[in-house]
Amino acid sequence: MKTTTKFSTLHEATNQFLYSSLSQSLSSASTTKQLHRIHSIIITLGLEKSSFFSGKLISKYAQFKDPKSSFSVFHQVSPTANVYQWNSIIRALTHNGLFTKALGFYGKMRKLDVLPDKCTFPSVINSCAALVDIEMGQVVHENVLKMGLGSDLYIGNALVDMYARFGCMDEALKMFDGMPERDVVSWNSLISGYSANRYWVEALKFYNMSRMEGIMPDSFTVSSVLPACGGLVNVKEGELLHCLVEKIGLHGDVVVSNGLLSMYFKFNRLVEARRIFYEMVVRDTVSWNTLICGYSQMELFKESIELFMLMVNRFKPDLLTITSVLRACGHLRDLEFGKFVHEYMKKGGFQSDVTADNILIDMYAKCGDLLASREVFNRMMCKDSVSWNSMINCYIQHLNYDEVLKLAMIMKVDMKVDSVTCVMLLSVSTQLADKELGKEVHCDIIKLGFDSDVIVNNSMVDMYAKCGLINDSLKVFENMKTHDRVTWNTIVAACVQSGDFTLGLRMINQMRTEGVMPDAATVLGILPMCSFFASKRQGKEIHGCIFRFGFETDVPTGNALIEMYSKCGSLKNSIQVFDRMKVRDVVTWTTMISAYGMYGEGGKALRAFEDMKATGVVPDHVTFVAIIYACSHSGLVEEGLACFDQMQKDYNLEPRIEHYACVVDLLSRSGLITKAEDFINSMPLKPDASIWGSLLSACRSSGNILVAERVAERILEQKSNDTGYYVLASNVYAILGKWDQVRMIRKSIRARGLKKDPGCSWIEIKRRLYVFGTGDKFFEQFEEVNKLLGIISGLMAKEGYVADLRYVLHDVEEDEKRDMLCGHSERLAIAFGLLNTEPGTPFQIMKNLRVCGDCHTVTKYISMIMQREILVRDANRFHLFKDGTCSCGDHW
Repeated sequence: MKTTTKFSTLHEATNQFLYSSLSQSLSSASTTKQLHRIHSIIITLGLEKSSFFSGKLISKYAQFKDPKSSFSVFHQVSPTANVYQWNSIIRALTHNGLFTKALGFYGKMRKLDVLPDKCTFPSVINSCAALVDIEMGQVVHENVLKMGLGSDLYIGNALVDMYARFGCMDEALKMFDGMPERDVVSWNSLISGYSANRYWVEALKFYNMSRMEGIMPDSFTVSSVLPACGGLVNVKEGELLHCLVEKIGLHGDVVVSNGLLSMYFKFNRLVEARRIFYEMVVRDTVSWNTLICGYSQMELFKESIELFMLMVNRFKPDLLTITSVLRACGHLRDLEFGKFVHEYMKKGGFQSDVTADNILIDMYAKCGDLLASREVFNRMMCKDSVSWNSMINCYIQHLNYDEVLKLAMIMKVDMKVDSVTCVMLLSVSTQLADKELGKEVHCDIIKLGFDSDVIVNNSMVDMYAKCGLINDSLKVFENMKTHDRVTWNTIVAACVQSGDFTLGLRMINQMRTEGVMPDAATVLGILPMCSFFASKRQGKEIHGCIFRFGFETDVPTGNALIEMYSKCGSLKNSIQVFDRMKVRDVVTWTTMISAYGMYGEGGKALRAFEDMKATGVVPDHVTFVAIIYACSHSGLVEEGLACFDQMQKDYNLEPRIEHYACVVDLLSRSGLITKAEDFINSMPLKPDASIWGSLLSACRSSGNILVAERVAERILEQKSNDTGYYVLASNVYAILGKWDQVRMIRKSIRARGLKKDPGCSWIEIKRRLYVFGTGDKFFEQFEEVNKLLGIISGLMAKEGYVADLRYVLHDVEEDEKRDMLCGHSERLAIAFGLLNTEPGTPFQIMKNLRVCGDCHTVTKYISMIMQREILVRDANRFHLFKDGTCSCGDHW
């Protein structure tokens, strides 16, 4: 009996030693070969169905990424009611990313009525999270609660993490708040959830709460909080976190260092980012990618490429690195290096995905190799909408609109076009002014349901306006449910382009009513309207807004202000804006030269032109139009011709038709009619209606009727679409008394669908605009105005005024001609101004056409008789009437 007991004790001790040795060997096995040897011993000893060893083997094979062997071991013991073995296989599958199979085994386990324990659920919950299987996750959560395991720390942590990965942060927080016990993993799960879902404020809030709770952060905590600091650009919090990393010794962790790198790039703190990178003991692909991508995002494209070349000698870049470098090549237009990177991709065996191919298409297009872009596009097995849009955009960049339309047609067959495609096609119709294409795209937009997209609608508003269909543009605008600042800027620009400035001002007021804040683009849209109406008051209000919103340093805004003040009759304010501008471009100088020209200040215009050249700003074609125009309106013939000669001689600028027109105007306006005609005949370009129009206008003013009749015939030969030239020719024949010719021209104008712009003048008094048409009898104070004009006529007659009936271009009696002259719009506006402004004060009127010679004479008389200073802006320039003289010197 004693012998049996001793033998039993010895057998038990041997088994314990054997179990212990095998368990230790299993734990310490470092290769698959060692594990197979131990597995063989376990089978030899008949222990393969032991719950302990089978579970250990399943887990160990999972560690070596051999889930097939884990399956094999589990099948050897199946069916089993042992929860440990089930837990082992579920954990093994989860560890190897086989989440669906893990959940499948959980389902089988429940069907076999094997009761899960607290070790089962963390792996099952993790699988639900990885698959984003919300429905299954909720079922598992219910199972946890039914089994009374809701208070378990590890299960609670897994559930917080699961809901966070689902993006259900309210559920995650509810779970977190209900936990009776929390550790650093609990806090990390919640913080990382907020951070991953871009709830940066909440991530920082709970991080600070964890610190108050006395939780010591680990590398996982820090790597979750750093993106929140970067996302919020919270420099102070980021720097504090960096100090903590150094203090608790986490700077050696590559994940933490990568997070710091990324954060400092978001702060645009390049020096700190570089220092962290170069101090890193260990760098991985993410470190290099972060630096290379960071440089690229900061537009340090050259440096980004240099880093890439350093990286390839130490690490194999991944596709993210390569695509970042390809973007840099595109921005630098470096085709040679772009091709090198593309070849590197091919030789390195990189499997190019759709995103990489799209970036290649864009890179080649930016580098000017459209053929290479198309080759990449054609070989793509799988194309998304970005691929199609990138290729369409390539053709748009190269102005190849035929290919754009062909590609768009193919895209419509292969896949559904998106809103980006529609916007690009609208831009093509805008560029081509093709309203039929625009309407076709509009139909597609409605069919596809993009008509509620603000960006698409903004493009349609712009397209219709630039195709000359302002009413369609307004319809789209009115049907839009929401308007952003771009919408308002676009519709204001549309009104300016169509010439409907009254509507444009209404839109501006409506924009203000809706509380939309203007930007620099809004200002640039408003100022031309103030210029047209000569609304100095409104212009000054906008100038005040420019100061308030900080746009005063914007060069285009300054240029627009110079133009606005000059056209509103305040050359002094234009000069003040010009003098205050710290940066001036060619447009600034040209606008100032043009302003001097409008006021007949040719000498000052020439000085500005010389100053411009002295500061190193090179004049362009527009500058030369402005300076020759300024010389023309000041009688500076030799100076104007010298400027014209400079174009080719000093600046290698080929004169265009508008420059020749300016020279013709320069010569003919100064009475050099023959010289002007000789100049036209010597031109290398065929003279158009603008050239003959300049000469004809001067002939009519100087009374050179013989040349005028010859030139009128030339104008009629041009068949221009500008009604003004036909009217000019008609006026010449009217002066000659050739009324049959006048009627023939007027009939021709009607037959061609052209319309003569009716003469109108306007004046702003006490924030209100008053507009007068020629012969207008339906306006406020008509009787008073008519009476005053009668009184003034009598006073002028005493001073020697005789009406110049040549400016009445109708076949009527002389008395009727005198009445018609009295009904000219500028006279009505001047009389209204005299009645409604304080005696002795200056006032200003605007006219849409050139002031006629008789009205010019009358206004001089009025300024003398009424002792008023009257500023008149006609279609050509400003006239300051004072004491019976005009600033133009009768040279307009």
